[in-house]
Amino acid sequence: MQPASLPYQHITFEVFGRVQGVFFRKHTQRRAAELGLVGWVRNAEHGSVQGEAQGARDAIEAMKIWLRTKGSPKSRIDRCDIIDMPPTQQLSFDAFEVVK
Repeated sequence: MQPASLPYQHITFEVFGRVQGVFFRKHTQRRAAELGLVGWVRNAEHGSVQGEAQGARDAIEAMKIWLRTKGSPKSRIDRCDIIDMPPTQQLSFDAFEVVK
């Protein structure tokens, strides 16, 4: 059970499928900004996309759904692994960035 005094949810994610070369990172960054989330996203060497996001519970839940079901228009999501990290009092990032 999480204390109500920790307002920010925190997730890490990895998305598998056709997610590189289809503007997945750009669309992830755009969706995160729309939801008011901070964090990062990058291409992984083995063909997946990895990232981390922090923000309000409702926004994180919306991002989880988007990562699992939507992605960029030309992507194909075969699997999305999401790990719920411990909630936090402070955000670790200033914005949501694409990391190279």
